[in-house]
Amino acid sequence: MAIERTLSIIKPDATNRNLTGAINAKFEAAGLRIIAQKRIHLTDAQAGKFYEVHAARPFYGELCEFMSSAPVVVQVLEGEDANAKNREVMGATNPAEAAEGTIRKEFALSIGENSVHGSDAPETAAVEIAYFFSGLELVG
Repeated sequence: MAIERTLSIIKPDATNRNLTGAINAKFEAAGLRIIAQKRIHLTDAQAGKFYEVHAARPFYGELCEFMSSAPVVVQVLEGEDANAKNREVMGATNPAEAAEGTIRKEFALSIGENSVHGSDAPETAAVEIAYFFSGLELVG
């Protein structure tokens, strides 16, 4: 398996409940290293640009409003098959369908307030990482 990088966002529902450390502990226990991290407060426009792939979907406006409602933690995770591993650790989008022990099963409040975002593929990860981080900030 190849060493990959993936983007992770700890969403407002989780940062508001001080779950950053607990969530990061799950990533690290799964063998993912945090090689860049920062806490930011997205504007609605920044959230809209980041999630523009979903612009035609009915939840887009609500998603942008939610993601700009409070600070988030954006970070880059690195490890073997990091994109798939991150998605496994996060669990299904719907916390009711997420496997036991996953982030969303343990911490998500709803489908919309599901605590974390993760890239779905290496190509997506490269674009998403570049949205938030310069190359100088990636210190693996």
